[in-house]
Amino acid sequence: MELYQLKVVNTPRLEKIFLDVVDDLYQHEPNWVRPLDGEINKVFNSAKNKRFQHGRAIRWILFDDRMKPIGRIAAFYDLLTASSHQQPTGGVGFFECVNHQNAANTLFDAAKNWLIMQGMKAMDGPVNFGNRDFFWGCLIGGFHEPLFNMPYNPMYYNDLFTGYGFRNYFNQYTYHVLISGESLSPVLRYKAERLKRDNKFIFTNFDMNTGDRIAYEFSEVFNKAWAHFPGVRPISEEDAKSLFHTLKFIIDPRLIILAHDHNQQPIGFFIMIPDLNQLIKTFNGKMNLINKLKMYYGLKVKKSCTRVIGLIFGVIPEYQGKGIESGLVLKFEENANKKGFPYRDLEMNWIGDFNPTMMKLVELIGGKIHKTHVTYRYLFDRNAPFERAAALNSTN
Repeated sequence: MELYQLKVVNTPRLEKIFLDVVDDLYQHEPNWVRPLDGEINKVFNSAKNKRFQHGRAIRWILFDDRMKPIGRIAAFYDLLTASSHQQPTGGVGFFECVNHQNAANTLFDAAKNWLIMQGMKAMDGPVNFGNRDFFWGCLIGGFHEPLFNMPYNPMYYNDLFTGYGFRNYFNQYTYHVLISGESLSPVLRYKAERLKRDNKFIFTNFDMNTGDRIAYEFSEVFNKAWAHFPGVRPISEEDAKSLFHTLKFIIDPRLIILAHDHNQQPIGFFIMIPDLNQLIKTFNGKMNLINKLKMYYGLKVKKSCTRVIGLIFGVIPEYQGKGIESGLVLKFEENANKKGFPYRDLEMNWIGDFNPTMMKLVELIGGKIHKTHVTYRYLFDRNAPFERAAALNSTN
């Protein structure tokens, strides 16, 4: 019988081991790109992650009988998100483990027992103690190079989750679109061109000189289009300012498309960022001064980043189904056809199988499923009926 030892991460030394566990596990995975240490650390920094205002998080490292680190896991909950589910639901994430069910079970048991003590009735995983657009899901199909801050894992991780008793709560798809200037279906192109002629709506690129207005517009559209969905929290204008300040270094105005009505009111957006994983492959998770300069050179000077990530696409409810989605895509297509546009591939990130309308829209712009991640759920009451995520009746 294997002998394991669990240690709670509570010192700088253990924090480093928590991050470095991945090096041995992925040494033979050519497509894997180690996430930046700073991106993971800020998830567990109560000064930077506002989820700590209504929740808690804990991390463990699993050691074998020779005190070699062979796995890790984090457990967390925040009361606002937990209460949006049928039963209070916490999460587990940043899971890494050798291919042994008993080792994985030791990690899952620690997380489950801690979450039970916090009043939770279920746990989702692997998920993030934060927004869904990063560090979310277990890769089960499409083992291509991962996108920035999106999970890549060995196939056997899915067996470890299901072997413990987790069940598929929903699939999340990443669609690939070849940026060719000919992606739009004839139906969407007709709608977009008609809107353009009517002049009732305005589609523009983000203007870096408009300061914090983007934060106001983003929070307005996001909260109307997305925040009522289960598991999605509203975003304040202040939080939006912080988000765009964080992204300022990598923002390309051509990748942020805004839609306004004739009164200049924001009604939709299409937000993309360059995929930094094309630039940080050799960084081994470190963002020191030298690597910052390398990334700046690759992004701004050499323009060696040719792939973009579609982070979020939203239209407020009263304008859904009126062709605004087509207009946003057409504006991006116009940008792509201009000289000097370096991007060739778009990956539309995080489209749940519970959102068939959005899936259909992405298919209409030429999208093909490129990766599939699974969000698993484990009910602590093993006799309780399990239900997959309910389908949404929305165009977003």
